[in-house]
Amino acid sequence: MPTVSVKWQKEVFPGIEIDTSQPPIVFKSQLYTLTGVPPERQKIMVKGGILKDDADWSTLGVKDGQKLMMIGTADEIVKAPEKGPVFVEDLPEEEQVVALGHSAGLYNLGNTCYMNSTLQCLHSVPELKSALLSYSDTGRGNGIDQASHNLTLATRNIFGELDQSVRPVAPLQFLQTLRKKYPQFAQQHNNVYMQQDAEECWTQLVYTLSQTLTSDASESAALSMKQLFGIDLVSRVHCAESGEESTETESVYSLKCHISQDVNHLHEGLKHGLKTELEKISPALGRTAIYTRESRINELPRYLTVQFVRFFWKRESNQKAKILRKVDYPLELDVYEFCSDELKQKLQAPRQMLRDAENAKFGLKTEAKASSSKENEGSSSTAWDSSSMDIDKADTSVPKKQLTGVYDLVAVLTHKGRSADSGHYVGWVKQDNGKWIEFDDDNPNNRKEEDILKLSGGGDWHMAYICLYKARVAESKS
Repeated sequence: MPTVSVKWQKEVFPGIEIDTSQPPIVFKSQLYTLTGVPPERQKIMVKGGILKDDADWSTLGVKDGQKLMMIGTADEIVKAPEKGPVFVEDLPEEEQVVALGHSAGLYNLGNTCYMNSTLQCLHSVPELKSALLSYSDTGRGNGIDQASHNLTLATRNIFGELDQSVRPVAPLQFLQTLRKKYPQFAQQHNNVYMQQDAEECWTQLVYTLSQTLTSDASESAALSMKQLFGIDLVSRVHCAESGEESTETESVYSLKCHISQDVNHLHEGLKHGLKTELEKISPALGRTAIYTRESRINELPRYLTVQFVRFFWKRESNQKAKILRKVDYPLELDVYEFCSDELKQKLQAPRQMLRDAENAKFGLKTEAKASSSKENEGSSSTAWDSSSMDIDKADTSVPKKQLTGVYDLVAVLTHKGRSADSGHYVGWVKQDNGKWIEFDDDNPNNRKEEDILKLSGGGDWHMAYICLYKARVAESKS
C-alpha cells in the first residue's frame, strides 16, 4: 500500500496509507477524520483531474511518498444562536429531521449497503445500546475470542458515532473488524469487494453479541441478547409411519416466514415455518422415515425478528434466486396463536391488562371475563409439554413490564433486486415520534407509514427481507 502526504490549506498530513484494494471513498473517509472535511466536499488532485469516489487506483499512478493536494472546507463550529427560538415546523425539511433527533446515515464503502442497513435497524433498539455501553473495554470472560470482543467494541463505537453525528458516518473500523471476524464478508471479484447477504450479516452480528453481551460481561441493569432477541421453541416431532413421538426444545433469534403459492400474509408464512418435515433414521423402523415437526413459542423476546425466506439456491444460475411474491405484513403483530399452551396461560393476565389500559384510553368498558374465557378456549387446542418460563424478571420495587404477545413494527430491512448477492439493501426505522426514516446509506429520508406497507413485494421495488417488532407490554403495580 502506498504511503502519501496530503496538503490541505496550511497543513500537511504525512504518512497516510492508501488501501488500493478499497475504493477512494475509504481514503476520503480517512481524510475526513483528520481534517473534518466531509467526503462530498473533498477535491483531491490526482493524475487526470479530481479523485472520484469510485475511481480505479491502478489507473491513477499514485506512488509511494507522493504529495497530494486537497481542497475543501471543514464542518463549521456550532455558534451560539443569534436569533430567537425557531419552531420545528418553520425549519427546512433537512433541518427538521435533525431537530427531531434521528441519527446519521452511513457512507457506502463499496457494496456495504447490506451492513449499513443491518446497523441502522439494530441501532434502533435502545436496550441494545445500553447493553453495549455497559460492556467493558477489557472484559473478555467465558472464553470470548479477541475477534468477537473487538466486533462488540466496534458495534458500540459505531452506534455512538451515529448518535453524536449530524453528518454521515464512515463505518470503516466496523467494516474491517467485521471482515476479520467473518472473512466471508471480505470476498472479492476482480479486486472489488462483493455484495453480501444482509440476513447473514444480521445473523452473524447478533450471534456474536449474544456471546459477549451476557449478564457476566455487562452490568445487571442491562438486558442480555437472549432477553432482547431470543425465542425459545418447544417442538413435537412425530412419525406417522412408526408412531414415534418426542419433544425437543431450542433457542433461536428469529422466526422464519416461508413463502409459497399459498402464502399471502405474514401469519400464513409463520405457520408454514413452524410446521416442517424432516427425514431421519427411525429406531423403530431401522431406516430413514419422514417426521413432522410442529413448533410453538415457549418464551418471547422484547424484540421479535422475522425473516422472509425470499432466497433459494438456483442450480441453473449457481446463485441465490429471489422469490418476488407479495407477502403482506402488519404494523401490529399478535403471535398468541403461535405460543405453547403454557405460555398462553401466562400471557392471559398481561393481555387483559393491556386491553383494559387501551380501552380506558378511549373510554370503553372492560370485558375481562369474556376475553379471558375466549383465550382459555383457544389455548386448549393442542397439548404441549414444555419447560417453565418467567415472563418478567424486573425488580419488584418498580411496576413490572410484562410481555403480552403483541408487537409493533419498528424497523424493516428491505432488498431491491433479483439476487441476494446483488441489488441494494435499505433500512427503514420508526422514530420515537412515530415517524419513519428511510436510511439509504448516507441519505436518510422522511417516509410516511403508508410507504412502509408498500414494501411487501410483488415487483422490483424494495421488499421486506427482515422485520423487527417491539413488544407491547402491560404494566402491573405489584
